[in-house]
Amino acid sequence: MTEHIVIMAGGVGSRLYPLSTPEHPKQFLDLLDCGKTLIRLTYERFLAVNPEARFWVVTSAAYVHFVNEQIPEIPSEQIIAEPAARNTAPCIALACWKIHKKYPDANIIVTPSDAYVPDVQAFASTARTALDFTASQDAIVCIGIRPSSPHTGYGYIQAPGDAGTVVKVESFKEKPDKQTAERYLAEGGYWWNAGIFVWNLATVEQELRKFAPGITSMMDRMAPALFTPSEGQTLAELFPQCEKISIDYAVMEKSSKVYVLAADWEWSDLGSFEAIEKIRGKILHF
Repeated sequence: MTEHIVIMAGGVGSRLYPLSTPEHPKQFLDLLDCGKTLIRLTYERFLAVNPEARFWVVTSAAYVHFVNEQIPEIPSEQIIAEPAARNTAPCIALACWKIHKKYPDANIIVTPSDAYVPDVQAFASTARTALDFTASQDAIVCIGIRPSSPHTGYGYIQAPGDAGTVVKVESFKEKPDKQTAERYLAEGGYWWNAGIFVWNLATVEQELRKFAPGITSMMDRMAPALFTPSEGQTLAELFPQCEKISIDYAVMEKSSKVYVLAADWEWSDLGSFEAIEKIRGKILHF
């Protein structure tokens, strides 16, 4: 079974405007002032999971040049250019259909490109546990984070259990108000949703076909053109016709095969100026 890392890097980071702009979004910026962009840090973090894994990036056609510049190790055929933004379900489906064309035995992690995780080795241990689980199980594993505050900017996963163990998800919760978030922390068994998903190709294809047939039928129409000279033209014609929907709404909240592996390591999606300033230890100036 081959292992694959899919990095989603098509967002515009609108919550961080004017630091992040549609022309130069946050994942391609050195927001932490460490000499590396967020997507480069993501790539290096996953190298610690498996240095032999095949890496894929799904991004806007307008951002392909950033990926080439910042992660030159990734072959151009593994950089997938979306002709239009259709949210995460079509993005993930396209990556999985492309991977299937050459690696039908794939075991896959899908990740955002712009998170902060300082403890790389602890992260790698969690990711390895999840990959080992999906290698032999018909399951989808979400990575959860132990809440450190009643944060209202994150979605929550309800799954009573301990950090470090894979447990069945009971439900997904939308971003709560402060009172609800405080109740989640008091009750326990709730985890921040990091937006990192782990699955084998057979499982994710089956669940996408079951719950998002409109998207998968479009993927099937595109499949013959993948890895051919007509790929770009075919995607430009068909991909924008996909429903604009997140993988959470399309599959996660409906599937009975979803588990969570919760972790204690520090994590942030760097979705606010406050989050960035807290990590950098200084106020941002524009």
